Amino acid sequence: MANTTVEQILKLKKQRNAVILSHNYQRGEVQNIADFVGDSLELSQKAAKTKADVIVFCGVYFMAETASILNPQKTVLLPDAGAGCPMADMITAEQLRQKKKELPNATVVAYINSSAAVKAESDYCCTSANGVKVVNSIDNKEILFVPDQYLGDFIIKKTGKPMHLWPGYCPTHVKILPEDITRRKQEFPRAKVVVHPECRPDVIALADEALSTSGMVRYAAREDVQELIVGTEIEIVHRLTRENPGKKFIPASLKAVCPNMKKITLEKILSSLETLTPEVKVPEEIRVKALIPVNRMLEIG
Repeated sequence: MANTTVEQILKLKKQRNAVILSHNYQRGEVQNIADFVGDSLELSQKAAKTKADVIVFCGVYFMAETASILNPQKTVLLPDAGAGCPMADMITAEQLRQKKKELPNATVVAYINSSAAVKAESDYCCTSANGVKVVNSIDNKEILFVPDQYLGDFIIKKTGKPMHLWPGYCPTHVKILPEDITRRKQEFPRAKVVVHPECRPDVIALADEALSTSGMVRYAAREDVQELIVGTEIEIVHRLTRENPGKKFIPASLKAVCPNMKKITLEKILSSLETLTPEVKVPEEIRVKALIPVNRMLEIG
């Protein structure tokens, strides 16, 4: 069954001149058929450069919106329209407008895990891969960072710049606890530890490095790394194992599962290519405003 589904997807993809982009947290079988697998920054860069007419985004809603912001003339498909992001939902454009009134001089940095409407109210976007770089590029002494308080805290420590933090968080990453890291280190004493900067500060403190998923992919490829405890959504282990045969990758916690990232299946991708739905299209008045911070993020790289 799966094989014929894969064959049909590949055939339709060609007919539609489509590209399939997958986030590192997608199901293994989805990653396997994607043209490109990466983190939010890499996927945004790919979406910005693609020659395809149709972008099938295997991720969550804000990622498909970002692709739409960058490609208004293309068809952007999210194979499951219900694949959202609880963190992105923790701040609305209206809430951000209110906060900006309280902090009229602040430069607003929105984590890419936010809606297009929130990005439209922001000065800069960033991802976990380039958040430190983005904040370091800002001269203003007053910065408001939304919506992830833990990534914000990580950036404050790395840059030495104080920021106002919105109290959002990733429900998947907060399931990883300090005792999970401690237990894994006891089980695998030779292993290095990498965690995502969306993790709690007391978890980050126990890791060798806090890295975006693309950073983890590069770290895993190092010759001195043979065993790696990985503190992020567990599906990244699929990619790490595939790309580094013979190495051992241990999820810090099996509870770190993002249910939204699991909503997309091969069957939904096929259906999406057949019907060219569900389509994600950011309204033009929001898109032109959101494009400014997104482009700043891509320029900083």
